[in-house]
Amino acid sequence: MTDDTDVGTELTAADIDEVDEVEASSTATGGSLAEDEIIDYITDRPVKLRGNEEVRQRIARALFLEYGISVDDMERDFPIPVSIDGRRRSMKRADIAVFAPGREHTLGNLQRVVVCKPEPKGGRAVTKIRTHDQAQKDLEALQDLLGQDQTPQAQYGMWTNGLDFFFLYRESTRFGVSFEPRADWPIATDSVSGTFGTAVRLRRGEAAMLKTVFRRCHNFVHGNEGLPKDAAFWQFLYVIFAKVHDERESRRLGVPRRFYALPQEPFTSEGRQAIHDRILALFADVKRRYDTFTERDEITLSPRALAFIVGELSSYDLGGTDIDVKGIAYQELVGTNLRGDRGQYFTPRGAVELMVEILDPQEGDIVFDPACGTGGFLRATLRHLLKKWQAEEGTAGLPDTEEQLETHQERLAAYVAGHLYGADFDPFLVRATSMSIMLLTGVTGNVFHMDSLAFPKGHLPGLAEGRRRLPLDEPVVDILMTNPPFGTDIKIEDGDILDQYRGGVAQPWSRNRETGAVEATPGSRVSAMSPEQLFIQRAVEWVRPGGRVGIVLPNGILSNPGPSDEGIRRWILDNCWVLASVELPVETFVVDANVNILTSLLFLKKKTDRERLAADLGHQVDYPVFMAVAEKVGFDRRGNPVYKRRPDGEVITEPTEEVENVRRNGVETIRRILRRRKAVDNDLPEIAKAYRRFRERHPEPGAPR
Repeated sequence: MTDDTDVGTELTAADIDEVDEVEASSTATGGSLAEDEIIDYITDRPVKLRGNEEVRQRIARALFLEYGISVDDMERDFPIPVSIDGRRRSMKRADIAVFAPGREHTLGNLQRVVVCKPEPKGGRAVTKIRTHDQAQKDLEALQDLLGQDQTPQAQYGMWTNGLDFFFLYRESTRFGVSFEPRADWPIATDSVSGTFGTAVRLRRGEAAMLKTVFRRCHNFVHGNEGLPKDAAFWQFLYVIFAKVHDERESRRLGVPRRFYALPQEPFTSEGRQAIHDRILALFADVKRRYDTFTERDEITLSPRALAFIVGELSSYDLGGTDIDVKGIAYQELVGTNLRGDRGQYFTPRGAVELMVEILDPQEGDIVFDPACGTGGFLRATLRHLLKKWQAEEGTAGLPDTEEQLETHQERLAAYVAGHLYGADFDPFLVRATSMSIMLLTGVTGNVFHMDSLAFPKGHLPGLAEGRRRLPLDEPVVDILMTNPPFGTDIKIEDGDILDQYRGGVAQPWSRNRETGAVEATPGSRVSAMSPEQLFIQRAVEWVRPGGRVGIVLPNGILSNPGPSDEGIRRWILDNCWVLASVELPVETFVVDANVNILTSLLFLKKKTDRERLAADLGHQVDYPVFMAVAEKVGFDRRGNPVYKRRPDGEVITEPTEEVENVRRNGVETIRRILRRRKAVDNDLPEIAKAYRRFRERHPEPGAPR
């Protein structure tokens, strides 16, 4: 629900922009589903959501988006006659069958077979990853489907339960059929026999699959190397950094890649050692190239663990993967392993995107997050700029071509170098954010290890560079976005810090008994303040006059009737124009932070000296403020998705277009399919649209930007 205060009326559903219609076939025109149904990705028809169906849908989508396999070349539940003891035959079904491109769906044209099993309960928990030998009994069913005389072209098989992935390659000789383990299988544009090593074409990641791959790699290290979760995380991140560096050097210099695994290398001692030696030499180059690392940073993984990770990652083109996909995968892994105990509630993605959409950073804006955590606002800013460029180029919604990819990477890297800044008190989060930016842009950016509340004082190693690039006395920041740590148990009591805010928010407030107005209490000093209260003042101080602030705050600051919170609100009104306030439901932070806390996004614009003086002289200006209450954010308290429903309770579906870039013979073409999906019930995108319409009617108060 949204309302704008100048007219005092609630915006109705009729005011909300309609989702752009997608030209669709008769099978993709939207509709509804029963509670236990899902739209099949292959046929675009409703199927029952039971057993292995959820896993099958994720795999089918990945086959199209990652491997470039057309849905027209897939079939679900394809029957294959299986020989039993050489005489009898039993009919078994492949959960997904893949046929030669454009050919009839017959046994003779079958090329790949997928067996899907239900995901284990508690599948998101850290679990030990099995080897091919340990999964041999499960793989017998895949071998039965893959090894028949009637399917001479069937060479590749996959067995998965959504967490375990096993690939087999069928080798046919005059002596019979054998099955070799593989870490992956080739994309559709490669020959079905596959090319591997430095010559293999890399594939762009899809969000669900890349999240799974990141989780599998982390779980393998945690479960098989005896490392705690955080240590496993850093080891995995070192390898990721080596992968990104290798891709960048290969593109830039045209040299052969070193981050690869030949087909049998992950499964032999000699092969694993060869992978180990290549990656350690590559990481040594990384440490020489990037000052993010020190001599103490070492990959200590065993050859077996390192070979597993390289086998999982080597076929991905992380540089070419959509920036949003990489951000989603990275954030889930970081949030699981580095969530702190100092009020570091990492901002949910929907809230981050809403703040970035409302503040709408431009390519020339200096953007800063003084409590950046794992860098959510910084990543979202980069994604926002990239989407702007694609819209200007007329390629919105399409994957970048190779040429666009290179151009956009250079523009993003240039923006990061001169305009994007972060800071955090936690050195581990500083490094995690630097590596995140590296994953997205190829450069580590400007993320400073410093105490933003103590700034410009302090002792942490990023302070000197922070003073030089982000001065308080002559602020240069155009947009500041942050989610400061907050909570009653983490009060700031350091007098040296509080002294910087006295006369601002850090002063005792009381209510005048005669007028009822809140006033500063003379002759008294506060001894403790919550960090989020101080962050309000520091955020405003850090932006230039006319600069804008977006900050996540507990609702009490904006609504509590006590003089302390009212005094802070008065300070805000004296120093800022209030642009917008968006209240978030409790579900927003329950899932990511496991705390019941009501929060709002507050948007401010810093007044100029002249504007403050005019207000002091009584020249008050009335202006409209955008206000909204989000009731749904797309998921419930347990993290389960929440969908839009018809009055009879059935889930509403909506058309969506899936797009993939296919490169054949050096030429890139676009492949599209239209599919339906369940419509997620999320107010935040609609609030962003409503804010844009509001600003069309009511320009920002204060001096123009």
